[in-house]
Amino acid sequence: MADTKQGDTTQAGTGAARARAERTASKLAKRIETFSKEHGGAEGQLAYIGQMGTRIVLVGEDGGWGDLVAPSHEVARIAAEKANLTLHESFDGDFAAKVRTGPYEWTRMAGIQVGGPSND
Repeated sequence: MADTKQGDTTQAGTGAARARAERTASKLAKRIETFSKEHGGAEGQLAYIGQMGTRIVLVGEDGGWGDLVAPSHEVARIAAEKANLTLHESFDGDFAAKVRTGPYEWTRMAGIQVGGPSND
């Protein structure tokens, strides 16, 4: 009898978890669609980042880029599907070449190594 109760609780939790994952995926899809509209279209790549979930890397047709974090790879995949986002297996080659960086990126990410301001 105890096993039956445990099974019922797990099933109820699974239904609630699925509904929560679906809501999260829908919210992420809306953000992807907004990014895509602002940048003349977008493509993406899903990158597993450990316990934090999966990063959805977005690159716009204009070279603008950004990212979102989903709680799991499955939620990220569903969000990308809902937003009709073209996904790449990796972030390299022609896809990576579309990214356009500006002064902020050079100062914050590479500035210290490439003659940018010191970190004093």
